[in-house]
Amino acid sequence: MEVLRLENCGKYWSETIDFAENCSWVAGPHLAECMRKNEFKDWESVFVAVKDDKIIGYCTIAEKDFYPENRYSPWVSSVFVDEKCRGNRISQKMIENVLEYAKWIGFKKIYIPTDMEGFYEKYGFVYIDQLENYMGDMDNILEYNLDRI
Repeated sequence: MEVLRLENCGKYWSETIDFAENCSWVAGPHLAECMRKNEFKDWESVFVAVKDDKIIGYCTIAEKDFYPENRYSPWVSSVFVDEKCRGNRISQKMIENVLEYAKWIGFKKIYIPTDMEGFYEKYGFVYIDQLENYMGDMDNILEYNLDRI
């Protein structure tokens, strides 16, 4: 398994759109649409996990996430791993690649939203806040200090 940062319309771009469009998570089609329209800033990126030449997961680094009040940036966002492949630390490997990339492009901190407790904390993220998302639900906001890597 390898993690790749995708280039717009490069290798795995179309496959990732198809994978996101048809995944079991409601946010997948939104990512697919953003990719189709190339709605990413120069530094924003899609990362994918690939095994045997097939997409098995994705995540993004983005300026904004699913919050009307967007007081944090950048975000690790849209983390998804195919159900058949879970339990193998694939999300961890994708997130580690995003963290390294965020540090490389000059960010000092990065944020991740979650409604789960204890999942991203094991990767070094720390709870800092709660934000109300566009659906009216409250999500925990976790921060990672990139000086750690």
